[in-house]
Amino acid sequence: MDEELKQNIKEPKTWLRGLYMIMFLIFYSVAKVIVFAVIAFQFIFSLLTGKTNDRLTKLGQSLSTYIYQILLFLTFNSNQHPYPFGAWPKGAPAAKKPTKTAELENTEE
Repeated sequence: MDEELKQNIKEPKTWLRGLYMIMFLIFYSVAKVIVFAVIAFQFIFSLLTGKTNDRLTKLGQSLSTYIYQILLFLTFNSNQHPYPFGAWPKGAPAAKKPTKTAELENTEE
């Protein structure tokens, strides 16, 4: 067991993922601030005009999807790198495909 632990600690792929995780945590923090700004501007726009701003709605949706993609990566639910290493999200997030473990659990019932 000690040898396996040493091997895991020396694995460069894990350390590289850790660096990506730190970077995406920073991106997450910035995106969260921008979402709060979109919320505030949308509320003010709604107060003044009685309707919502379509551009802010689309920005809010894409930022929400981006944050979702970051959280999937950070929680090891996805190995796909979000923007800027992938495409900027458009629209709502795509449904996540079930993992093989989830498929096996569903067939055992």
